[in-house]
Amino acid sequence: MSFVLSKLGWALVKPGNVLAMMLVLGQLFQAGGRSGLKRAGWWLTTAGIFAVVLITLLPIGQLTLRPLEERFPQPALPEAVDGIILLGGSVHTEMTADRGQPVLNGAAERITEFVKLARRYPDARLVFTGGSGFVFAGDLRETDVIAEVLDGLGFDISRILFERESRNTFENAVFTKALLGPASGGTWLIITSAAHMPRSVGIFRKAGWPVLAYPVDYRSAGALMWAPDLLAGLDALNEAMREWIGLVAYRIMGRTDSLFPGPT
Repeated sequence: MSFVLSKLGWALVKPGNVLAMMLVLGQLFQAGGRSGLKRAGWWLTTAGIFAVVLITLLPIGQLTLRPLEERFPQPALPEAVDGIILLGGSVHTEMTADRGQPVLNGAAERITEFVKLARRYPDARLVFTGGSGFVFAGDLRETDVIAEVLDGLGFDISRILFERESRNTFENAVFTKALLGPASGGTWLIITSAAHMPRSVGIFRKAGWPVLAYPVDYRSAGALMWAPDLLAGLDALNEAMREWIGLVAYRIMGRTDSLFPGPT
């Protein structure tokens, strides 16, 4: 139930959706006959337009995303590790099922860095954890797609333990730790998007599994690389707010070890 509620809740508070609702409601209220509604509609529309201008002209998305991405720096890799965990989130399962070939999203760096680290540590245990993050998921799971992608690239997928039932990061940690049991001890690298790393590490720590963060898939850059762009600004803001809201919600539910997990 919490999984479904989280998806519905996010759909309501996602910045892009909020902006759209403000503008639509603003116009509907102004079309009403009552002066109070017209006034409220004018304020909603004005606020929506003002927000669009700010998100377009200012690096608001980048500024809210950057602290998340810089929370965990690139680690000094040890000589050996016991295992490497690749979190799901780099595959669009429903589109893959529809199109008949693997469809990767903007987080594909998770896969390429996983392969690189797997070759660096040939004796490490490898885990991929990810089912489907859709409320009405089909039969295809992200593990199935990742296995196909890696196998097609010539990687020996027999090295990998695939966990295919988890629907979110909390279940990634709990289900994978249950599968591995005592083997989850030692030094484990975790690979996920840099913005998602604070919440991920906090969840794994709370599950009794201290992990070494290996962030990838950066979305924020320095001020000199920023240019006015509404879609890029909204994309960054959506990504950042999903993580900030997720951190607060998971802390309230007791699923992370702190409000803003960081390096120990």
